[in-house]
This record gives sequence, structure tokens and C-alpha cells, in this order.
Amino acid sequence: MKKYVCTLCTWEYDPAVGVPEAGIAPGTAFEDLPEDFVCPVCMAGKEAFEEVK
Repeated sequence: MKKYVCTLCTWEYDPAVGVPEAGIAPGTAFEDLPEDFVCPVCMAGKEAFEEVK
């Protein structure tokens, strides 16, 4: 699965880890995150994320 990085604060979403403190289980693809998902560091929405190349 692809990793994504927040373009505002550089926090990286790793689907292998998920975001357990936000109820996002490991193995959750970025595309499967809820539409209201926000960066846990800067609170930016999904639109602020880019795929890590």
C-alpha cells in the first residue's frame, strides 16, 4: 500500500501502521480513510496529502 504525506506539516500516513489513536486500524489504505479524516498533527484534510514517490 502507498504512503501519503501531508503537504502542510510533512506528517506521513503509513497504511501498515494506521492511526490507532484516531481509530484507524493498521492495513487501512489511504483511499479507504473516512472523507472527514484530518492530519493528526496540523488538522489538514485529505486534500492536503500527496502520495510519497
